Amino acid sequence: MSLQALQIYAGPVALAHIQKNGLQASDIGVVAAAAGGPKGLILGALDRFIFGQWLAASEQPVHLIGASIGAWRMASACMPDPVVAFERLEQDYIAQRYDLAPGQKRPSPQMVSELFAQTIDTFLMPHANAITQHSRYRLHLLVAKGSSLLQTEKPWLTPLGFAVAFFSNLISRKALGHWLERYVFSTAQISQEGHPYLSALPFYFQDFPTQRFVLTADNLLQVVQASCSIPMVLEAVKQIKGCELGAYWDGGLTDYHLHLDYRKMTTKAQMHNTSVSSLVLYPHFQKAIVPGWLDKSLKWRHKSTVFIDNLLVLAPSAEWIKSLPNQKLPDRQDFVTYANDYEGRVNAWKTACKASETLSQEWQSWLKNPNLAQIKPL
Repeated sequence: MSLQALQIYAGPVALAHIQKNGLQASDIGVVAAAAGGPKGLILGALDRFIFGQWLAASEQPVHLIGASIGAWRMASACMPDPVVAFERLEQDYIAQRYDLAPGQKRPSPQMVSELFAQTIDTFLMPHANAITQHSRYRLHLLVAKGSSLLQTEKPWLTPLGFAVAFFSNLISRKALGHWLERYVFSTAQISQEGHPYLSALPFYFQDFPTQRFVLTADNLLQVVQASCSIPMVLEAVKQIKGCELGAYWDGGLTDYHLHLDYRKMTTKAQMHNTSVSSLVLYPHFQKAIVPGWLDKSLKWRHKSTVFIDNLLVLAPSAEWIKSLPNQKLPDRQDFVTYANDYEGRVNAWKTACKASETLSQEWQSWLKNPNLAQIKPL
């Protein structure tokens, strides 16, 4: 079967593994889920198959890494029935409604934050213990913690801080670390003696200031909301249980598409003389894996690097995207484009999500009859 909607990309390490061993669900050690707002909706059908059937038939531990909508997606994967959870995520995300007053072009950050908190509270919290105590999945949710000018949220200081952060980021990713820190909230494992501990992260993090904290049922809501809090669109989360007061922002600011150093997975496999569970599966909405949100316009940072040599990326083709409403993926601009035409936006997004079932169908067909010639270099 030829791939029409779906494109498969692989880094050189991932491709070599598949050429030698084929591809099994047991090969997957990490699933990554990017920030990107409504664009992530078109991955729902893939998510339902991957977590509802494919990975469910394997037994190895799998690290799930998510930022922004990716955090919401990976938390959903840890719920008792992931298929139902992903269906609910799609419904709730599409159903967001922010009625505007006459002359108002966009809702206030306070309104968006309050309504979003209500949505994820109803969605996640009844299953908070199951999510944070999953027997197989090691959940890692990313949040950006503001420093210096961004350590608190103020009407005039925050835009200035992000402007300075943007120009610092132009110099280097490391320079951005003066303004934003990467906070990783990970679910704890239980030792044989019954003591909780944090397992090692599935990536190296010397590239950026990074701190780790335990993700629990008590702070899950705060962490997911913070990871989704786009500056000037939502308010920063002021405190996360177990952390100091501050401004906690969207995890995509530091790690937009999770272009992390996953070579640790390959090194671990080599140490154990096996390639099992060394691959990173990445259902994504495009080929390029952009390091940080402030790198969106910096095309030279969109190239593949050795960090992601063991990635297997599933992404829609440009031709398929043109078949969607407005010839594009759903995005946040649709809230402005459709303004008070709530039904128009909802119908456009539902149509895109329905069409995305083709992505899952083609992936399932490829797994049954793999054609290595259809894998493109990342």
